[in-house]
Amino acid sequence: MATITKKELIDRIANSTKQRRILVKKIVQLFLDEIIAELGRDNRLEFRNFGVFEIRVRRPRRAQNPKTLEPVQVPEKRSVKFKAGRLMRQCVSSPKPVIAASEPQPQAKAVASQPADTGALGAS
Repeated sequence: MATITKKELIDRIANSTKQRRILVKKIVQLFLDEIIAELGRDNRLEFRNFGVFEIRVRRPRRAQNPKTLEPVQVPEKRSVKFKAGRLMRQCVSSPKPVIAASEPQPQAKAVASQPADTGALGAS
């Protein structure tokens, strides 16, 4: 299992869309900032086939300090809940991800034809 960073995703998107990396980085960051802002406003975000982000509120409760056995008041806590969409669940649950394997293939064809295009640009 590998860890993919935001930088790597930005590089992949920039390469597949043939856009400048700095533009893709700005768009991705704006997208993430908007998600955070909407969750901060208690809004629910739904992305079809990807999933749903929403805020869950845990009620305040009484707990017990395990060392001293003293009762402790635990305040209300807000957290983000993510529920995977149908397509993501299918992709994650199958041994070989169907979507991940099928999407790069068209991009690979575009990349395969790219050197001919780049050669023409380099010759100009």
